[in-house]
Amino acid sequence: MNRIKDIFRKETKFGMLLISILITGISYGLYKGVLDNFLAEVVHMGEMDRGVTEFFRELPGILLVFILAAFYMLSAESMYKVGAVIMLAGMGMHAVLPPTKVLITLAICMYSLGEHIQLGLKSSITMNYAKSGKGGAALGVQGSAAQIGTLAGYLAIVFAFSAFAGGEAMYRLFFALAAVLAGVSAICSMRINGNSQADPSKRRFYFHKKYTKYYMLEMFYGARKQVFLTFGPYVLILFYGANAATISLLFAVSAVACFIASPIIGRIIDRLGYKTVMVADTLILVVVCCLYGFAHRIFPRDVAFIVCCVNYVMDAIISMASMASNVYVKDLADSEDEVKATISTGVSINHVITIFIALFGGWIWESLGIETLFITSAILGVCNSAYALTIKSKKQLLAAGKGE
Repeated sequence: MNRIKDIFRKETKFGMLLISILITGISYGLYKGVLDNFLAEVVHMGEMDRGVTEFFRELPGILLVFILAAFYMLSAESMYKVGAVIMLAGMGMHAVLPPTKVLITLAICMYSLGEHIQLGLKSSITMNYAKSGKGGAALGVQGSAAQIGTLAGYLAIVFAFSAFAGGEAMYRLFFALAAVLAGVSAICSMRINGNSQADPSKRRFYFHKKYTKYYMLEMFYGARKQVFLTFGPYVLILFYGANAATISLLFAVSAVACFIASPIIGRIIDRLGYKTVMVADTLILVVVCCLYGFAHRIFPRDVAFIVCCVNYVMDAIISMASMASNVYVKDLADSEDEVKATISTGVSINHVITIFIALFGGWIWESLGIETLFITSAILGVCNSAYALTIKSKKQLLAAGKGE
């Protein structure tokens, strides 16, 4: 605790902020751990339905820049509180609304809106509360609080659904628990006082010719990421019959694996360079996608299920190599503000692509099968690798005066 106090300024409400983030993480873990099974087993959403739902879940990510711009007069703390209340409303809707496709999709969209509002603001507030020169350490503490909370939520689902039968009542119970925790988090957020400015890079789009290749890489990354994010767990549920305990355990293992792999991948990027990592990352993805889509044709069903689970974790790990593109932007940029604005725009581009991939992916799976869906993801990976080969390394950028 003393180490945390050494990172944050004494006069700030950093304790309430971290508690809010931790509790939100637990609530999210409970929610995410049961959501896919709830949609499949209770709401009876098929492949295309799941794609449509994901379209609306990602929509707030695109609208965020306009929302923040519209409420520019509010401090980051005030907007953070608004996000907390919206998340509470969305979670409450999951617990009480009839399980129809339209109403549950509305609830998902509502929760996602609050989640996206808080997403960038918590980093802005955290850095503002940090002591001089401690911004990175403060973000590390914030990230750890969120990860610990989410992992605790996943593990709670694993234990509960391993000991008790599922069913609509069980899912509703966990949505209600997640809503209670979201309420506690909202109460904690109300005690956060301050007048931090939201990151201005989140309020606008920033385009520059020298970042064209970065924008294209984000398009490819967003497309291929969405296939696994939306349909990876759903394949295990609809095709292999995985229950909520299994899916939550898979999420928990992925979270731990990413926590361990993150600094390792960071060191690999520093040693081998972002270009090498970008190319290798997506070449590995091709193997992962092919195994995910064709495991049931190569192995017995039980073995195929295990192979898919391993490949899901592998995809989560190699997805972290996307940080290589951020290093690429930093080498191109002339200032820290330019880095933030460019990456923020890249995230927005990423979201635009993902919502259409969600719809298109659902149609491919329903019409042509999971093999075609994951072959499409593999092809996107190959395109990503081919395009990454055209970017210049750091040494080439310096020789060319950063011009592409």
